[in-house]
Amino acid sequence: MDLKELTEEVEAVSAVYAHRHGIERTPEWFVLKLQEEVGELTQAFLMSTGQARDKGKTLPELNADFRAEIADVLCQTLLLARHHGIDLEAAVADKWLIRGSNS
Repeated sequence: MDLKELTEEVEAVSAVYAHRHGIERTPEWFVLKLQEEVGELTQAFLMSTGQARDKGKTLPELNADFRAEIADVLCQTLLLARHHGIDLEAAVADKWLIRGSNS
């Protein structure tokens, strides 16, 4: 699966979710939702590394939560970029890949 394909699949899921729950996906929502997911990723990381209380979860459960939150951050990033018409592949190439291995 390529990034554009993945983005469209994530968009379809997000659109259904928003419709089902009456959420208006405004430009602000896309940014705020990403921020929410980054916060949840941070919490999952802290819990999985013993830097926050584990709420009774096992290490495998904490690690699964961490993986799930990374996925949430990626998906919200894809949605934010799509909403603003940003070609992420080009943006990554311009920002990261242009540096090559000599940076």
